[in-house]
Amino acid sequence: MDEAVGQGRRSQAERDAITVEIGYALVSATAVALAIIGVVVAGPAIAFSLSESTERTLLGVGGSLAATAFVARLVTVLWRFTTRERERRAALGRDAGVIDGGLTDGGTAGGGVAGDRGDGSGRAGGRSA
Repeated sequence: MDEAVGQGRRSQAERDAITVEIGYALVSATAVALAIIGVVVAGPAIAFSLSESTERTLLGVGGSLAATAFVARLVTVLWRFTTRERERRAALGRDAGVIDGGLTDGGTAGGGVAGDRGDGSGRAGGRSA
């Protein structure tokens, strides 16, 4: 669990964005599922005179396809959001260190490499050479 998405505290804006994205994922997944049911089940049932067994078969196939499409759309939308969120946080440097602890440069205070004196020389701490 080295790179958990939920590391650190989220701001209210980030929590709101997650809530909106979940709502969008649910609405768009429902729309996709309803469209599939309309095309696979309702379309042929209205256009053709089908037997009862054929209608039941279409309903079963349409329901299965709709459920699969619903889950696929939901997962895809939320996966893309998570990926974009990780990239955004990495670009801001928030994943590099502790946010609230003041370490945002990969875990070293002062903005340098571990052991660097911080004077721009690139040499390890201690006396000057």
